[in-house]
Amino acid sequence: MTDTALATRHVPADLPDRIQHYIDGQFVDSTDGDTFDVLEPVTNEVYLQAAAGKKADIDLAVAAAKRAFDEGPWPRMLPRERSRILHRIADIVESRDARLAELESFDSGLPITQALGQARRAAENFRFFADLIVAQADDTYKVPGRQINYVNRKPIGVAGLITPWNTPFMLESWKLGPALATGNTVVLKPAEFTPLSASLWAGIFEEAGLPKGVFNLVNGLGEEAGDALVKHPDVPLISFTGESRTGQIIFGNAAPYLKGLSMELGGKSPAIVFADADLEAAVDATIFGVFSLNGERCTAGSRILVQRDIYDEFVERYAAQAKRVVVGDPQDPKTEVGALVHPEHYEKVMSYIEIGKTEGRLVAGGGRPDGFPTGNYVAPTVFADVPRDARIFQEEIFGPVVAITPFDTDEEALELANGVKYGLAAYVWTNDLKRAHNFAQAIDAGMVWLNSNNVRDLRTPFGGVKASGLGHEGGYRSIDFYTHQQAVHITLGAVHNPTFGKSTPAAEQAEAAESEEG
Repeated sequence: MTDTALATRHVPADLPDRIQHYIDGQFVDSTDGDTFDVLEPVTNEVYLQAAAGKKADIDLAVAAAKRAFDEGPWPRMLPRERSRILHRIADIVESRDARLAELESFDSGLPITQALGQARRAAENFRFFADLIVAQADDTYKVPGRQINYVNRKPIGVAGLITPWNTPFMLESWKLGPALATGNTVVLKPAEFTPLSASLWAGIFEEAGLPKGVFNLVNGLGEEAGDALVKHPDVPLISFTGESRTGQIIFGNAAPYLKGLSMELGGKSPAIVFADADLEAAVDATIFGVFSLNGERCTAGSRILVQRDIYDEFVERYAAQAKRVVVGDPQDPKTEVGALVHPEHYEKVMSYIEIGKTEGRLVAGGGRPDGFPTGNYVAPTVFADVPRDARIFQEEIFGPVVAITPFDTDEEALELANGVKYGLAAYVWTNDLKRAHNFAQAIDAGMVWLNSNNVRDLRTPFGGVKASGLGHEGGYRSIDFYTHQQAVHITLGAVHNPTFGKSTPAAEQAEAAESEEG
């Protein structure tokens, strides 16, 4: 992109110059008036000021959410009534997908076509949970003639939602949908790098008819606003998506309050390509799997393990295709890789590329692409012959950088795949049916795709193992996380109590105790 192109690049109309919090149905500044700068990633220029929330602002938001939960109609509505409002939210999001994508792309650097897909996915998230909450059925257990036991689900209270800066609007919907569907109230703390699209939720929710106080939003830094939300005694649930180190801090800070935690953390996901795989499909999928969303995705297949029989051909084809990936203005529909979200993150990714040059063989990319003198642009970068102890093999980079490593046997491939601290996703490419299933089940990963790219089914559990997370969300797992499951027991016949203090013969006591067990 030339300086002339930068001067004529598309900037969304009607951009705000400031963003406030949204607490108890009102847009408000921080109690101390503090703000922070928000940059757009193509020029790294400040384009708005956002209210910088701190403990006092979190306290106000939690109080509003708790009041709405304790006194308001939302938790007491029939599931069908909540469902109608969630469907209206989905309709509004769907009708504004182009505008949402435009703002998301400008704020985050995501290519506009990919941002549009994320906006549509956000609508689908609300629609999915709107349907699921109406279809929800709970278990009943019978002991004929004696007892019936049933499960009564109840919303828990104020849910604290802390979301990341990659695909922010969609990931906010992934938490907001089930939290609201189950009758909870929420306080959302979006990522400070990308607050723009989050600021749109308030208007969408008001238009859809969500009662006042059910949704609250506090912007701010993680170590201030996020920390206060995690430590607040009136927030029994925290759902967090972000890096593993932050997840460890949240785990420790939530422990004294015994909060419910759902944390989707980092990843260093392997894509394993066996010699019998469809090579063209595997190359296409693994190119997309690491370079889509600018490589800023937790499930990116950032380690590609290739069987030695096809290794040289794979590397050659992969490097050639990576060089053809279109880098450009995020707002240009032809762009496949845009600008990384923030200069801090850009510097981190570039530092890993320099490390990689000492650890592997650079076959594509390797720095700032030609024609992009400014902005957070990184050329799609490919390292081959990367050893298992290399930092670019072991550590999450979260950018358009991939490490390719050869293997000889299935056993070696499995050892390499599992040889990192993360365990979020994995991708296996083979036409051997037995190998595919056995290998998938042996991988330490919460999710595995066989001969497939990252295609999500919202009914399935989403989450990781090891350093990649705690708990799962998706489908009924989200319903489980956002509700209490209360067991209710009812005696239908004579009450069978062991009797103490009446000199009851031991045989009668034993018979009464046995009847309790059902």
